[in-house]
Amino acid sequence: MPRILPPEVHTEYLVFEGKQDLEKRMTRKLRAWLRPNSLFVVLRDQDSGDCKVIKAGLIERCRDAEREALVRIACRELEAWFVGELEAVGEAFDQPNIGKQAQKAKFRTPDNLGSPVKELRRFIPTYQKRDGARKIGHYLDPSRNRSRSFQVFVEGVQRLVQGAVK
Repeated sequence: MPRILPPEVHTEYLVFEGKQDLEKRMTRKLRAWLRPNSLFVVLRDQDSGDCKVIKAGLIERCRDAEREALVRIACRELEAWFVGELEAVGEAFDQPNIGKQAQKAKFRTPDNLGSPVKELRRFIPTYQKRDGARKIGHYLDPSRNRSRSFQVFVEGVQRLVQGAVK
């Protein structure tokens, strides 16, 4: 987020323990939020579900909480965003050769991969989702990421913030 948001924007994360927890507790958490002038972004993996149905359900939960939010679905898995920038994966894990794999045809459209996390584990057998995300996130560069889902997320967040700053 620091690479896509202006420095004056303060960011807080409400972390849930998986998608079921998100869907169960999200409305209550948003409704109880007391800080004025807050903007909300809801992000969830698609997994094997229908992204339009998932998104509609999350939007409805935001409405139930009487909050507006940008809702985005990471195509298949958030890890597709990391596969979309194997250079960042290589930097995060101090394995620069991983970045060279980005030229392979199957990695050019990472949102189409069946299981991006399996691809990451081919490069890094000990890869763990939460720890990996924390490491790789620092290196992601929106200008070089090949995941369309990631690009849509970045564009949405930038529009949301620009609309609020005006």
